[in-house]
Amino acid sequence: MLSLPAQKFEEVIAFCKRGYPSEVCGLLLGKTKKVEQIFPARNLNQERASDRYELDPADFKAADESARRQCLEIIGFYHSHPDHPPDASQTDTERAWEGYCYLIVSVYKGKVEKIKCWRLNGDRMTEEKLEVTNG
Repeated sequence: MLSLPAQKFEEVIAFCKRGYPSEVCGLLLGKTKKVEQIFPARNLNQERASDRYELDPADFKAADESARRQCLEIIGFYHSHPDHPPDASQTDTERAWEGYCYLIVSVYKGKVEKIKCWRLNGDRMTEEKLEVTNG
């Protein structure tokens, strides 16, 4: 189960809504499965921004350095699916790394509809419970 404070949950939602109709992406920083920081990143895939993302390696490096300064780790990633369900696609599965959580935010016509959390198990993604906490 991924634990995400309500304030950070709202930050992810706001970022995804602002980026619509393009896919947005970012990193989840924390400890084990508890998110403590959200790190928005740039989507370098401008040719297919409506259905693909390529997280900027410079942003990945900056997030990793920020996490280390705070004694945190990169525990996962998030991205939006504009006008599509929050299900892990074949591309999401092929690019996923084991050990990380993948939060997918479904944004329809600028409004967040649903959010799911996924984890790579072998060669497929399995849904993981998401807990939004008050603290």
